[in-house]
Amino acid sequence: MKRICWTGLPTALLSCVLMIALMIACSSPSTPPSGNSQTQSTTPVVKKEPILYTGKACFSQMTGMAGRWAPDAVPFHMESALNDESNGHDGKTTIWRGMFASPSRRTYKVFTCSGSRLRDEAPMGVTSGAESAYGPTVPALMFQSFLLTTDSDQAYATAQEKGGSKLMEKDPHQPVLYTLDWNPKDKALLWVVYYGNSTTASKGIGVIDATTGKFLRAAK
Repeated sequence: MKRICWTGLPTALLSCVLMIALMIACSSPSTPPSGNSQTQSTTPVVKKEPILYTGKACFSQMTGMAGRWAPDAVPFHMESALNDESNGHDGKTTIWRGMFASPSRRTYKVFTCSGSRLRDEAPMGVTSGAESAYGPTVPALMFQSFLLTTDSDQAYATAQEKGGSKLMEKDPHQPVLYTLDWNPKDKALLWVVYYGNSTTASKGIGVIDATTGKFLRAAK
């Protein structure tokens, strides 16, 4: 009886399997590696910008918080501040501070209205300092909130018309500061616009009635 030789079968079968595997591999969609930087989407970092306020905008916010501290709280001073975010141009800055007194308590608090993003400035919003006793001169400086009808940007524009623009021509980056106070002598609430780095060392001063918006005088 003739014997059948099976020695060639395993080789033929192996070749067939390899061909099928190759066909499957070629027909499968290729998936790019997860680390491919060209296919990864990146989320852009959005820089938070500071908020520049006019004096009246911050004054209303501070008045509201002062009323929650003491129902009889009355303002007697407000001022702007300079920093790397704002130079006071156009009557706007990121920091305003207001002083409010409570006659019934005979104390006062300093409130800060901030739109700053700087680490060394007050946090955004309105914050207050410690309660302190006020001196005998404070009652004469208190004023009613409704007297503030002219905003700091209007005071700036008026000061510019009355000589401030010439100072700006000499130095376009000239910083500008603002104070708001009741003047017992004039019996008026006054904006004082200072062209300089401080109220004590200014290159020019403009005094504007904060109720009527009228320019009163210039000084140095």
